[in-house]
Amino acid sequence: METKFSPTNRGTVTSVRGSVVEVRFDGPLPPVYAVLRTGRENNIVIEVLAQRDVHHVRGIALTPTQGLARGMEVTDTGGPLQAPVGKAILSRMFDVFGNAIDRRPPPADVQWRSVHRAPPPLASRSTKSEIFETGIKVIDVLVPLERGGKAGMFGGAGVGKTVLLTEMIHNMIGHQQGVSIFCGIGERCREGEELYRGMKAAGVLPNMVMIFGQMNEPPGSRFRVGHTALTMAEYFRDDEHRDVLLLIDNIFRFIQAGMEVSGLMGHMPSRLGYQPTMGTELAGLEERIANTNSGAITSIQAVYVPADDFTDPAAVHTFSHLSASVVLSRKRASEGLFPAIDPLQSSSKMATPGIVGERHYAIAQEIRRTLAQYGELKDIIAMLGLEQLSPEDRKVVVRARQLERFLTQPFFTTEQFTGLTGKLVSLKEALDGCERILHDEFKDYPESSLYMIGAISEVKGKAKPAPAAAPGAPKPPPESAPPSKPGPTPATPWRKTTGPVAPLPAG
Repeated sequence: METKFSPTNRGTVTSVRGSVVEVRFDGPLPPVYAVLRTGRENNIVIEVLAQRDVHHVRGIALTPTQGLARGMEVTDTGGPLQAPVGKAILSRMFDVFGNAIDRRPPPADVQWRSVHRAPPPLASRSTKSEIFETGIKVIDVLVPLERGGKAGMFGGAGVGKTVLLTEMIHNMIGHQQGVSIFCGIGERCREGEELYRGMKAAGVLPNMVMIFGQMNEPPGSRFRVGHTALTMAEYFRDDEHRDVLLLIDNIFRFIQAGMEVSGLMGHMPSRLGYQPTMGTELAGLEERIANTNSGAITSIQAVYVPADDFTDPAAVHTFSHLSASVVLSRKRASEGLFPAIDPLQSSSKMATPGIVGERHYAIAQEIRRTLAQYGELKDIIAMLGLEQLSPEDRKVVVRARQLERFLTQPFFTTEQFTGLTGKLVSLKEALDGCERILHDEFKDYPESSLYMIGAISEVKGKAKPAPAAAPGAPKPPPESAPPSKPGPTPATPWRKTTGPVAPLPAG
């Protein structure tokens, strides 16, 4: 850590139990959240979490405690954990202490601020409900995000979650002049390294900051890395007056780290082993994500649901803070419908007529209704075939399949893999395209002409409608069919006998 401290107040380690360290001070006691340093090179960092009595404090180590023993001298740094802020932190990667971990020199010309900051007061918050346009059709139409709100993204491995986050970063930086901050809580080292290389290749790193508290680090470090990221985000919102996109992966790991810290500190666990202060700790982090009159912090958070149980206390407390839930479906990903967002399971509090407008709300509801009807008809189609449906149901199927393909979109961040040019689609163009599909304007066009396009105007340049055949006209033979030759009439396959075949009666 780069901060300087004066070694005026010193103490002695009295006990070490894993990551929990007790220290005795004969002088004044350090306050809660104060940072202590010890070890042979002052490389072990301890954060005070409780004052036991007039001489003892108990803290949690933010670094590994190998080599720490009773009797070692401890120095009070005189302040809390701090994070670097300033323009120089852009395009860099940091750990929870603000140390650069991208093998480049430490950033110059930065300020250091405490990571423990209060949420913005209600008087300075913006009371307007504004839509945060992402340029991604399926999100903007069906699951609109709130500017200054929090969206949860639910999905397992391999469904395109990281690609979706990368695309949002690209759109935010390239088209809205904002800053993106990626916070990895409990990230695997492999995931962080791959993400860094991916961002660099996509060209979005210059306006981005990355902070990691990796899975192999102590729980105290993972518990504070979110606060470090928020301190950096608040600088860009309040001092630079810029919009910030804060991506957190994974918010469940923050709750899990708090549970580990609480258990180590000897607190009595609550239901299912969670810490009794979970709601307060999560609110202290989430309530700092807000929009003010000067700027907004919009957060997209990956949420892991333990054992797919949405009644788990961690999921319930997280849901209470989210304004939108985006569910990624493995089934849609296997069909090649990217982004693989399930429109029927995803929801948003912004999707009301008073916020998005009557037209947008009506189109979104009609899309959901059409896709739900198609889902009910899939079993009938699988058993009896499309021909057994009524004409009205067939129209619903055509509309639904065209909508599914129109809501796919080529991404800028995947151009090198797909060979397709990325598309940014405005909300007006996305609504216009969905409305025209619902009015059967493209019923004569093949479904493939709507797949992986941007605005609906690209359809007519991509494919021409199939010519409608006149009623009663014979179907043309296939192009590859061989010319007919006179020859013996083949026997009927269903008429099988053991003796000679009797001629059919005339007439």
